[in-house]
Amino acid sequence: MHWDVVVVGAGAAGLVAAERAASRGRTTLLLDKNTKPGVKILMSGGTRCNLTQATDARGIVEAYGPPGRFLHSALAALSPQDLVALVEAEGVPTKVEETGKIFPVSNKATDVLAAFVARLRRSPCELALQEPVVGIERAECGGFRLVTSRQTLSAERVIVTSGGQSYPGCGTTGDGYAWATRLGHTLVPPRPALVPITTPAAWVRSLSGITVPDAAVRVVEPGDKPRVLDARRGSLLFAHFGLSGPVVLDVSRHVSGHLRPQTLRLECDFLPMVGQADLDAQLKRQAAAEGKKQLLTLVPEVVPRRLAEALVREAGLAPESKAAELSKAGRAALVRAIKQASIPVTGTRGFAKAEVTAGGVPLAEVDSRTLASKIVPGLYLAGEVLDLDGPIGGYNFQAAFSTGWLAGLSV
Repeated sequence: MHWDVVVVGAGAAGLVAAERAASRGRTTLLLDKNTKPGVKILMSGGTRCNLTQATDARGIVEAYGPPGRFLHSALAALSPQDLVALVEAEGVPTKVEETGKIFPVSNKATDVLAAFVARLRRSPCELALQEPVVGIERAECGGFRLVTSRQTLSAERVIVTSGGQSYPGCGTTGDGYAWATRLGHTLVPPRPALVPITTPAAWVRSLSGITVPDAAVRVVEPGDKPRVLDARRGSLLFAHFGLSGPVVLDVSRHVSGHLRPQTLRLECDFLPMVGQADLDAQLKRQAAAEGKKQLLTLVPEVVPRRLAEALVREAGLAPESKAAELSKAGRAALVRAIKQASIPVTGTRGFAKAEVTAGGVPLAEVDSRTLASKIVPGLYLAGEVLDLDGPIGGYNFQAAFSTGWLAGLSV
């Protein structure tokens, strides 16, 4: 069979790319290896689907840093406001949470997916599920030849929206990278991003389940001149393997991308709203005024009790000792434990637990105005297959929807 457009991968980018292409009169086929489309949408945001962030196009671009410039045209085609309006037009009202994350009011990712599937089904696009693509190659007479598990197809244009390698159980096993490189593209080595970080520190793992709503985390590369690779602030979660939570996920790409992650350390400030000198003075005043109380009571109450106990011990002090016994050196050690806790790193939990993939097809090889390949005429690339990963908070979904939308408008 011959098609004007074949879209490979029915995730966030693929669903909108196929709908846009088909609605513009292109005979369009959307292929996916899974039994249903949008599997990763269903898993995202704890099955609630963090659709996007409450910001404008500029806010999305800035969140990505320098690579965000690539998204200007895509966001002009489908902004965060456009995306929210599109979903709400399908009868799925949304809400903005304190963090700026936008979710469906129902807290059901199934509702978000249903909105995009409904749009797809109203278009002339044909959806083929449980039909993995085995290979994509240039056809001698122009266009492309695609081999699936069931048939051989030809297409004038192909949009690859097969995702990265995160959550491989969703079917995102990096297939698009192989197709792109065989067709002539290079590849920035994929690595896990927005992924929990592992540590050998027993005191950290013993605090599994404790959340610190506001913590500052830095990834530090030790040496004669220690280098800070990244610094973020947000909610932190202790886990049986190490650390998770938004602030840890946001810095994780610098751990997974490091040649020797086991040499890195996380420097955690569990009281970022109080300066180091102010905390020292506060502890000194309290120790003098409440000398008969246990030393543990000096730690500000915003620090969870079990964490406070662990930090006091990490400072080399006994939690049950009297506050009056706290020496100047002991006070300095406690301030360091609270404000500069140094946690060794072994690595991350890998692609199986990563929300997104860093790396992929280099942005320099793709025309940001159309998502067309600069290497292979007729090939378009959108979504996570690109070397473009953003912070937690709906930014990555917005990029996927916007790039997919622009690709569908361009074929």
